[in-house]
Amino acid sequence: MAYDNVVVIGGSAGGIDALIKIARDLPQDFAAPVLVVVHMSPDSPGYLADIVGTRGQLEARNAEAGELMRNGVVYVAPPDRHLLVDANGRLNTPRGPHENRSRPAIDPLFRSAALAFGARTIGVILSGALDDGTIGLRGIKMLGGTTVVQDPLDAIVASMPSSALRSVSVDYCRPASDIGPLLQRLVKTKQPKPAATIEAMSRRQLETELEIAQDPTGAAAIREFGMPSIFTCPECHGTLLRLRGERPVRFRCHTGHAFTADTLLAELNEATENAVWTAVRSMQEGAMLLTHLADHWDAIDPDTASRYRLKAKRALKRADTIRHSTVDEEPVGQPRVPQALPGA
Repeated sequence: MAYDNVVVIGGSAGGIDALIKIARDLPQDFAAPVLVVVHMSPDSPGYLADIVGTRGQLEARNAEAGELMRNGVVYVAPPDRHLLVDANGRLNTPRGPHENRSRPAIDPLFRSAALAFGARTIGVILSGALDDGTIGLRGIKMLGGTTVVQDPLDAIVASMPSSALRSVSVDYCRPASDIGPLLQRLVKTKQPKPAATIEAMSRRQLETELEIAQDPTGAAAIREFGMPSIFTCPECHGTLLRLRGERPVRFRCHTGHAFTADTLLAELNEATENAVWTAVRSMQEGAMLLTHLADHWDAIDPDTASRYRLKAKRALKRADTIRHSTVDEEPVGQPRVPQALPGA
């Protein structure tokens, strides 16, 4: 099947609200397939396609591996699966490594569409936290596609759109209510688009990262594009490579996991908090055991019982100090939304 255009959409927190607004404005004869990734729990029942289908005019369904996409149909990445597409329009839903803490992740979809359809690709970033999708949107731009970002001032969570605007020369920045009509105009534009010029190394990196999403057994090939860093992968604890020349700063491990610097920081913040609460729990349990020992020694040796109670009191005091410092500490936040935003 020939495709004049392919639309790929990525969102996270707040993205479903924006996606519904877009779906309401796409007509039944919409002349492109629409592929959607929204971050979700791996245990999600997968109702997003039903929600989009009932709120809009297009047929919406969970993507299935091996099916050929059709114009006027919305294909949603199923829970705990990436969504990819090849040059023949055939979908794939591999359970590849997490990217930016997510599966499905936005970058693999955008990367696959850019490599398969080049200038015919229209990429859209919606509301969401952190910065998944920025690298994929840049790949679409590099290969001549059209880039669209929800206005951060219109997004429930502005981080993803803001990140894309900082790192990609975005073609259109619009509120969600304007993106549906914009997509209609874009897919009706029949004028030929010139083939993009992309460095061989950049294309090879896009292809390598796409292959990792499909089959991580070759993930060690990413070494060509990065250098070992001092950081370890939060998921597999292997050495992270810092990829050269990336904006935003990005890391990958040799088993396939990928992180931007902001996503890695979020993982490290979470790991630190978990470690702190483990320490608090250990101290509290130690204090309880010391109290039990004190009760045991009360009738035998009151001095020993008193020492145990003193140690229990000190342990609880240390636990309280650590707990309060953790509760009061603010994690490193995201940059503020810029007040002057680009648009077309």
